[in-house]
Amino acid sequence: MGVLSGVKIIEMAGLGPGPFCGMLLADLGADVIAVERPTEDVGNLRPWSLCSRGKRSIVLDIKKPEAVDTFLKLVDGADALIEGNRPGVMERLGIGPDVCLARRPSLVYGRMTGWGQYGPLLQAAGHDANYVALSGALWLATQPGQPPEAPPTILGDAAGGALYLAVGILGGILRARKDGTGQVIDAAMVDGSAHLMSLLLSFLHTDYDLSIANARPGALRKHFDRTYVCSDGEWIVVQAEEPKFYAEFLKHLGLDHDERFAENQRGNPNVWGPLGDELAALFKTRTRAEWSEMLEGTDTCFTPVLSMPEAAVHPHMLARDVYRTVDGVLQPNPAPRFSATPSAELRSIPVRGAHTADILSELGLNEERIEALRRTGVLGSA
Repeated sequence: MGVLSGVKIIEMAGLGPGPFCGMLLADLGADVIAVERPTEDVGNLRPWSLCSRGKRSIVLDIKKPEAVDTFLKLVDGADALIEGNRPGVMERLGIGPDVCLARRPSLVYGRMTGWGQYGPLLQAAGHDANYVALSGALWLATQPGQPPEAPPTILGDAAGGALYLAVGILGGILRARKDGTGQVIDAAMVDGSAHLMSLLLSFLHTDYDLSIANARPGALRKHFDRTYVCSDGEWIVVQAEEPKFYAEFLKHLGLDHDERFAENQRGNPNVWGPLGDELAALFKTRTRAEWSEMLEGTDTCFTPVLSMPEAAVHPHMLARDVYRTVDGVLQPNPAPRFSATPSAELRSIPVRGAHTADILSELGLNEERIEALRRTGVLGSA
């Protein structure tokens, strides 16, 4: 069920971005088989267990030759493969692109890394913040005078990494179904997070001052485009950029006749600080809930800043059924939405190795052969 029904993906289970990409494709209906490493507790959940939803799980000790043979049999029937190891690891295991594409010429071999498959930093360790710092994205991410910080995992791992890998895999599958030619997708978080800045980079070629257009260390912050704290310590955000929305913002706050806030002063950086201080004092006079009751749903470009549990019960999010709780775990429903081929309903997160026997049976292995693999440790302790 779903727009990708009939697509088979093999995922070499790893850290966050790879499993996130696999989850996205599973949400859209692909049959994603996660090949997981053996552990002492085969049924334990992963730290990123939510990203295992909708997948089937098989445990293989890929360091054993028979496990490699089994992995390659999975590849024989796959449209794409996802792996997130450091460059060279899959080759050393005997399941690199050359081997897999020789067996399955139409395979789309998706590689998820921080730095990419070549370059001076090829083998350097890193995490989300490192990649978005080098791409230039982190430079834009912070309130004036504060250390550069971005929400963890969102900008690099998820947006710059997993989503770009998903687009690459789908594009590769479309091409392969057209002419039978597979290929390697080199999805680097440093590349994707740079590409995400395309809208902002367009300002570099104009007389618009990017340094004051966005929150960055030391930047001036426009009084109509920033966050404010309320009397209860909670936060709201306003981004009334266009003149008509700025006018609505002033009208709802009773400031539409105050010449200091006039439209002809809106673009003057010299007034942003003083007017921001005045608005900060005003927003501290009421709670976030009170400001939401007054401003939410108007053309003031206002929203409360919500935590994830708060977002889940917001009326708009409830109306769109954005979040669900399954087995006590809060999680987002699949996105985007399709009118003709809706994605599957959320199901329980499978434990590690839950589908090992079923998947091996689909490859033609009988019960005796599966038991023999289990005895030799190829399937871990499953």
